Amino acid sequence: MSGMVLHGTPIAVDFWSLRKAAGARLFFLSHMHSDHTVGLSSTWSRPLYCSPLTARLLHRRLQVPMCWIRPLEVGQSHVVGEVTVTLIDSNHCPGSVMFLFEGTFGTILYTGDFRYTSAMQCEPALRGRHIDRLYLDNTHCHPQRALPSRALATHQAARLIRAHPQHHVVIGVYTLGKETLLVDLALEFSTWVVVSPWRLEQMRLLELPDVFTAEEGAGWIRAVDIAEIRWDTLVTWNTLHPTIAIIPTGRPVKVTHPNIHLIPYSDHSSFAELREFVKWLKPCSIIPIVKSDMCQGYFQEYLSSAPQVLPDFNVSKPVQESGQQQSQRRGQKPTSLWKRAPWRSVPRGVVYESPEKNTEKPEVFTDKVPQHYCEPALCSKEGCTCCRGEKEQLGTGGAASVSSEHLAIGFAERYLLSPLNVLKQNSSQTFDQLVEDFFRKGETP
Repeated sequence: MSGMVLHGTPIAVDFWSLRKAAGARLFFLSHMHSDHTVGLSSTWSRPLYCSPLTARLLHRRLQVPMCWIRPLEVGQSHVVGEVTVTLIDSNHCPGSVMFLFEGTFGTILYTGDFRYTSAMQCEPALRGRHIDRLYLDNTHCHPQRALPSRALATHQAARLIRAHPQHHVVIGVYTLGKETLLVDLALEFSTWVVVSPWRLEQMRLLELPDVFTAEEGAGWIRAVDIAEIRWDTLVTWNTLHPTIAIIPTGRPVKVTHPNIHLIPYSDHSSFAELREFVKWLKPCSIIPIVKSDMCQGYFQEYLSSAPQVLPDFNVSKPVQESGQQQSQRRGQKPTSLWKRAPWRSVPRGVVYESPEKNTEKPEVFTDKVPQHYCEPALCSKEGCTCCRGEKEQLGTGGAASVSSEHLAIGFAERYLLSPLNVLKQNSSQTFDQLVEDFFRKGETP
């Protein structure tokens, strides 16, 4: 499983084990690859946030009820509970996104699976941004994992196909991803790409160019599940017609047949791209998403020396509201914790309530003018009868002697418990008069 709970926050990304999710209350899905949806099924019953395209795939493939899916527009900031989140295209597969989280825990960028390009430096949400924690896709985080760009890998695949003009071509892909490669090759060679009926339905759901068909024999390039690319299937295919198979991947793969060809086409960032990304972003710290591989040591020289907002590992429920929300509520400028406020995104788009909000039935408000509530000792409203009962009980000669200490305490209690609207009615002169009147009540005649 490729997800995790972000320490010191109420956030879980690609993590669907509620038993192990600690205090997580906000759940996010970066994309629809199967290793990021382990534990997610039609029985899921909590709000789940993702991109609109991932939302459609999620409901179609895993039957997660739409009532729990909360699609968030990419490129906009959204307030979800006590967290501000911005979705950024991660250039990995259709619907995949990075998450930029902001709250009292600081600023966190969670890349999910991503393929870095220099165009990301133009992302408004990332430019000039101070990042306290970078959760980094470290799939190829090793100096020896050199990879060409996807454009160069596509040219390499085209050269291979041209070198076998009489062969059919079978390309092994996963259930989602590499669609751009298939479209580019279809347009390059002016042929249909034959796929299975369910994959054709998915291509239409993704609104891709019309280069796919389920009609056998309509084209000489076929896309199949990568598990079908093996020795016995190559033997069978070549008995029918000369065939080569292409596996587009950045990982090492054992080749079992001479007609199987590896093309270094990857949807994950190369080591050089990761270095360029970290050098430009300058985060305070890096946390690898792939647990088995540490990578911060490779980029130590590029990390920011600016103070880092550390996570609150004892964060309570509900989590404190963000510094920005506090500032808006109080009508004040952000505190020193948010000196980076000019870089923060302005929340736009959909605003979702926190799933853990108080579910008690709210008070019913009407248009009626509220009654006059007052404290007898302090009330000065003309015509008010709030003191009548008290005067009748005390009388003129039956008031017991009360010590000055008790009088002071009694007056303080009454003053502190008086409604604010009553206190505002009294000027300082009226207040002084009320004090004198109160203490006279304790004098023995």
